[in-house]
Order: sequence, then C-alpha cells, then structure tokens
Amino acid sequence: MTDWGNQTVLVTGGAGFIGSFLTEELNSRGADVVVADNFSKGHDKLEHIADDVEIRPVDLTTHKGCIEATEGIDHVFHLAASVGGIHYIQRENIGGLTPSVLMNQHMLETARINDIDRFLFASSACIYRQEHDDLNKFSEDQAIPANPHSTYGWAKILGEVACDAYHEDSEVQTSSVRIFNAYGPRENLDPDSSHVIPSLCRKAIEAEDGDSIELFGDGTQERGFIYVTDLVDGMIETMEKKSDGEPINLGNSKEVVSMNELAEKIIEISGKDLSIEHDLSMPTGTDKYAADMTKMKAELDWEPSVKLEDGLERVYEWAEKELEGTKQAAVADGGDI
Repeated sequence: MTDWGNQTVLVTGGAGFIGSFLTEELNSRGADVVVADNFSKGHDKLEHIADDVEIRPVDLTTHKGCIEATEGIDHVFHLAASVGGIHYIQRENIGGLTPSVLMNQHMLETARINDIDRFLFASSACIYRQEHDDLNKFSEDQAIPANPHSTYGWAKILGEVACDAYHEDSEVQTSSVRIFNAYGPRENLDPDSSHVIPSLCRKAIEAEDGDSIELFGDGTQERGFIYVTDLVDGMIETMEKKSDGEPINLGNSKEVVSMNELAEKIIEISGKDLSIEHDLSMPTGTDKYAADMTKMKAELDWEPSVKLEDGLERVYEWAEKELEGTKQAAVADGGDI
C-alpha cells in the first residue's frame, strides 16, 4: 500500500497539531485526504493546504457524524480525542473519558459499515501504569494489567481493545500506535494548558536576561520525545505494514532527557542568561517515561531520525514567530500585549 495516490484517506482530528502534519504528509504523497474535525481549536493549522483537502465538519461523538465522515473512504487515521496538557489529563474525568470512548466506538462501527480497509488508532503512552516509575522504557506488554493514572488513559485502553475486537470480528484491518511525548511546531502555546516543550519555549522567549523559568517538580523527571514529522512517518509506516489489531509504541528513546536538561537546552537555544526555578507543588506526571523501541524497529523496520536539539530549535523558532505575530496583532487592535 505504498501508492497513496490511489487512496482516499480520512484523518479524524486532522485540524489538530499531529493531525495537521499527518494531513500535510499524506497530501504530499498524493492521497485524497479528508479531514473530519469539529474545529473546536480553529482552522489555522490547515490554512496552507485547505484547498487541497476535503473538510467534513462533523460531530464524531455521534453515529451520524461518523457515518458521514467515513463515506467513500479507503483508510482511516483516527486521531480525534479529548486532549489537553497535564492539567487536563489529571483533572478531567468525564471529559477525558466519555467523548473519546464515543468517538472510538462510533468510528470503528461506521468503518465496518462503510467497508473501510485499514483503520489506525492513535493511542497514547498514558495507558502505562504509573507504578512503573522505576522503569525508563515501557514495552508494549507492560500495559497489562491496566491501571493508567487518568480517565484519558482508560479511554485509550478501551480504544485499543475495541480495535482488536473489530480486527477479530470484522473485515476491518486495525492497528494501534502508542504515542510517546510528541512535540513540534503548531502545538498549543497557551501557558495554562500547553505541553512542556512549547511551555518552556514560551517562557524562555518572554523572559529577560537574569529571569528564571519555572519547572513543575524537581526537574529530575525523564522523557523521550519524538518530533512530529518522525511520528507522522511512523504512523504511515504502521498503516502500511501492520494490521494485526495489536498495539505498537511510537516514540524516541535514543535521547532520553530530564526536565532540567530539557530546560537547559532551551535556555541555550534562547541565548539568554536564565536560571531554572522549581515549583514542587505542581503535578509532574510519571517520573520516567520513554518508549521501548524494540517492537517498533522489528515490525516496522523504522526508527525516528530527528535529533532533539534540531527539533527544539525548530520549535523555538516557530514559537518566536508565532508570539511575535500575536504581539503585533494585539498592538494593531489597540489591545494589551
């Protein structure tokens, strides 16, 4: 299935951070791309390719919306979910569970009804148990027995179970990818809800020499980050090579860093004289959090290639331009900066 020029592909959540990069890449490979999204976070991430893709603004929490989304589709990348930063994941219970479960179930059932060939589900490393804090790299088998620390993680587990069930009981070929700490341009820069890399980039950009930037916790938490274009490549590789209903990690554990090291790298990119301040009262997430890449390398014959320093520079440069544009717009409107 390497000739995407003959395929009509649906990307749910295609107007989001990861979804927009996936939509862009599939379009560049010649696929006829359809985006299904409620556009609750805007259309701006797709503006540059809006004329090249079909937009279906539907409610994917309903059977009707999913039927409309999957009509005439060959393959589905299902990314749509209730998402947010660490505040959202740890505080939203019903909001982190119900919409995602409804979307996952309706999408799989309508994929069956509309004779979809292949269905890829975007799961998450949030399914892994927090009791594994002594581990640095999570392998796929460590998700069982399940005990994620959030309803968001439970929604992803239920999505994986449903994918496996539809693989066994229908003709839909399914796969699930567990995404570990994706980052890149087009992420949310809102200081109240952004992930750690865009959050730190914003703090460094807005800081002056001699200021400090704040980290949640003591900064010893470790992560392995995957750049968004690598992630997109991995998702497409999975769609092409894996259809057994089983989950697989998509992450990059070649460069695992602590939050202190991450902040230092971003400060170095900024060229400013900044220090790090720790807020021990804030949530920090799992202590050690990276993907075991063994199954990924073996089954996909693929691994990420973007170095962390290169990815961080790209995000920092993008964030600078984005924040400068916001500042200029505020000045033009006569508002506060």
